[in-house]
Amino acid sequence: MPVAEEPNTDFKFDIEKRFSNLRIDVFLSSTKVGLSRSRIQTAIKNGEVLLNGHCIKSSYRLKTGDQVSISISSPKKAPFLTPAVIDFGIIHEDRFLIIVNKPAGLVVHPAHGHMQDTLVNGLLMHCNDLSGIGGELRPGIIHRLDKDTSGIMLVAKNDNAHTFLTHQFKSRKVKKEYIALVNGHFKSDEGEIDLPIGRHPLNRKKMAVGFSKGRPAFTVWRKIEEFDSGFTLISVLPKTGRTHQIRVHMSYIGHPIVGDTIYGFNNKKWWNRGFSNTKPGNNLSFINRQMLHAKAITFIHPHDKEYVTFDAPVPPDMLHAIHVLRD
Repeated sequence: MPVAEEPNTDFKFDIEKRFSNLRIDVFLSSTKVGLSRSRIQTAIKNGEVLLNGHCIKSSYRLKTGDQVSISISSPKKAPFLTPAVIDFGIIHEDRFLIIVNKPAGLVVHPAHGHMQDTLVNGLLMHCNDLSGIGGELRPGIIHRLDKDTSGIMLVAKNDNAHTFLTHQFKSRKVKKEYIALVNGHFKSDEGEIDLPIGRHPLNRKKMAVGFSKGRPAFTVWRKIEEFDSGFTLISVLPKTGRTHQIRVHMSYIGHPIVGDTIYGFNNKKWWNRGFSNTKPGNNLSFINRQMLHAKAITFIHPHDKEYVTFDAPVPPDMLHAIHVLRD
């Protein structure tokens, strides 16, 4: 495979009439620049975004004929972001990207309250050519999985790849499949959930279905296997990428993911749901996280522009749970 091109983080836009009156940060976050709105706002504060050659505020509303330029400087590594030996699997790697199989229990990147021993620390030990466009705490990170969700993740190794892949996520060209073990039985074999998701009004650490303030969220599910004990294994295809989307949606329709103590039941109630089966070797007491696994991802590769699909094997704890439920 050819050597990757040098990163291109300079972009220029001539504003057309259809973008008139749109906030500049909203406009830039929807373009091929591939940065989140918050990252765009930081770039504006840092003077990396110019309007007609001058610095501007994030709240500026564009006018037809405006010229917008953005030049993202490569962030310096945070002094505490050090390489570390972290246990995770690599499914595929080339000059452009890494496909990671993240184990449950591993935090993706440093954040308040968890600054070390993350996937990012492990990636830095594995290689030193991750993209910097995601910020100093998230080199290479394009999307995330919850700490206790296992499975496949896509990591960029240069800024060109990062921008190209992030744009696919924003335009919903990336296809992701999860498998989940959920509580209860369904009346149908498949279904769709089209319900907006936003911050919980009382607990800001949680998400919730919010009809007035939530952002659009769309999930498709399909039954794989139904168990007599009152649980079901399903395939889930999230068409949008809201925080905790699958967990929130499945809980809202009455089928929380097994082991989810945030959007499902507390440990005592999960125990009463069948975790305490007294048959030796045939209970679910070993489950200590939500039974949700990112199984597959399909996207356009930044090098040859062809669709590729990668799969992550189902982890041992989920395989064991399925085996127990079949007995």
